Amino acid sequence: MAARIVLIWAAVTGALLGLDALLPGFAMHHWWQPTVCALLLGTLTAGLWPLVLRIALPVVLFSLGLGSFLLISAGTLAIFKAVPGVEIADFRTAVAVTVGMSAVGALMSSLLAIDREEIFFRRVARRSAAGAGSGDEPPGVIFLQVDGLAHDVVQRAVRDGDMPTLAAWLAEDSHALTPWHTDWSSQTGASVCGILHGSNHDILGFRWYEKDRDHVMACAHPRDAAEIERRHSNGRGLLAGDGASRGNLFTGDAPHVSLTMSAVSVLVPKGLRRRRRDRVGAGYFAYFASPVNLVRTVAAALADVVRELLAAARQRRANVRPRVRRGGLYPLARPGTTVIARDVVVWAIIEDMLAGRPVVYADFLGYDEVAHHSGIERFDTLAVLRDIDRQIHRLHRASRLGPRRYHLVVLSDHGQTQGWAFADRFGERIEEVVGRLCGDGHGEPCRGHDARRPAEGWQMGAALAEATSGGGLIARRLRARVERAGTAEDRTRTESGAPGTVARAAPGVVVVVSGHLAMVSFTEHAGRVPLETIEREFPRLLPALVDHDGVGFMLVRSEQFGPVVLGRDGLRRLATGVVIGEDPLVPYGEHAADLVRRVDEFPHCADIMINSRYDPETQNASPFEPHVGSHGGLGGPQNRGFLLYPKELPPPGAVVGAEALHRVFRDWLSHLGHPVPGEADTPAAVN
Repeated sequence: MAARIVLIWAAVTGALLGLDALLPGFAMHHWWQPTVCALLLGTLTAGLWPLVLRIALPVVLFSLGLGSFLLISAGTLAIFKAVPGVEIADFRTAVAVTVGMSAVGALMSSLLAIDREEIFFRRVARRSAAGAGSGDEPPGVIFLQVDGLAHDVVQRAVRDGDMPTLAAWLAEDSHALTPWHTDWSSQTGASVCGILHGSNHDILGFRWYEKDRDHVMACAHPRDAAEIERRHSNGRGLLAGDGASRGNLFTGDAPHVSLTMSAVSVLVPKGLRRRRRDRVGAGYFAYFASPVNLVRTVAAALADVVRELLAAARQRRANVRPRVRRGGLYPLARPGTTVIARDVVVWAIIEDMLAGRPVVYADFLGYDEVAHHSGIERFDTLAVLRDIDRQIHRLHRASRLGPRRYHLVVLSDHGQTQGWAFADRFGERIEEVVGRLCGDGHGEPCRGHDARRPAEGWQMGAALAEATSGGGLIARRLRARVERAGTAEDRTRTESGAPGTVARAAPGVVVVVSGHLAMVSFTEHAGRVPLETIEREFPRLLPALVDHDGVGFMLVRSEQFGPVVLGRDGLRRLATGVVIGEDPLVPYGEHAADLVRRVDEFPHCADIMINSRYDPETQNASPFEPHVGSHGGLGGPQNRGFLLYPKELPPPGAVVGAEALHRVFRDWLSHLGHPVPGEADTPAAVN
């Protein structure tokens, strides 16, 4: 280690000499000045930088790391001014010197393998060679979720070389690949809550309206995520004990969490906060405390911005359809999920392996984010998938050298189905259609959603919230922005739970969309409004919706027949199975009736549940949100997640629903010898 430090010191000294010769406005006239300045700068980055970062991390995150260079440059300027005889013209010159030295430092660190991952590999290899450790612990399990990656897509990615790590596992016959079927609500909120906590009861979408509270729940909002977890956690989640949750919406009762929305304590009321062992924001500070990590991540983030701009321009030139607008702030926001959150999550998982934690569940959100805006198998989306595959390879390498043996399980929470956005295809949003049919002369206007926003960026929302956990004015303002993160103004939701603020599509009518689902609620009636009442009060609504080219089927409840699924050419009574005309659920698979029937029993099921129309021939559907690839309902690849697991584990069989997948994972942990979590001290009721 001492030799490496000396080598880096010498390299930085050489870099200062080079900058002295090349950079106008920067001069060192004596031989000793570069050596002393390099030593002082090394002390600055190693000793003072972590302390500065604790205050400045929000600036680092908001600026994709560029703000940190300004902070380091200020310190560099101060050091050069303090060393006698060193000439530096201004702050701009200090920034140029800082960038040059950082580039040299990052290059030297890569050549000398000075990053925590390599140190970890070497340390564990020595420990293994010395026979350290009892080896009595059961193998650990690392669950790696590739958000939004359908079974159909991963099959082709393996075949075409876009996921060579997974392809190698399958070629070696060490792993098996199998599909699993999502719930009707094929989105991360329902899937991850079911997988981690064993229940996703009453989760209707990524956002949904609760009439009794006049509140729109949003899975990506910290308070709502904490409330959802409170309703479903019994203290014995998949990660209970000493597990870790990285980059998820929910904790799975893990004591170690980072980038997890339900655990953002600074935005969650005290009654909803979960116990955790990690200090708030510890994962981000640990990662960005290394200037080398910072340089690497900033460079990758800037490259991703360029990649996004080029990909969007290429789509426009080629007139690729379907497509959405991808300008605005989206190119700057995209690296938050594709680079920054990914790097922090991978770092945290390696730390978990170093600590020997028994089970880890982590979410890679980048593919899902880019597929929403670009398409499920467009060239730039597959480039993100290749990046994720490389990270899986790194983790596989780490797992083989850890202090305990680890199994890697790769899965997705759902897939995506592609198609023209509903508003682009038909000229008006579903909220406007319902409002018009219900008579919206005095309804509240709904603004058009900007597709150039991040779709589901809860990881960066959680990071920003925890990074601004101080009590100062700026921190409070930043936290207020985080509360609104991921919630566009057109998305009807209650800000911080305030009553009476949910926008109406028409007087007494609330419409909430979640991908391929649209949920209509009539607020002037308590409880579930029956079909007969809807027909009487809004006679145009149901006939027009059922005949709309963008509507596949609707779920309503009849006073006479119970739950009824309506389609253009027929209906199905779920209580009896009676079909009149053509069964509207046939294009949506063999499990559709059971999944829809289950949702009908949810306490907050909307008065009308609308699923977009899916065309099995083209495998296209028009989502109610402005996305190219989308999910959230029934129809096509969005319902076919995948599961790639070691063949040493028992085959999972046919898996339908996230709760069933939780049981598979729990059985695997028991099979490996992990203890079953005990009863919680004060278990929360599952609503």
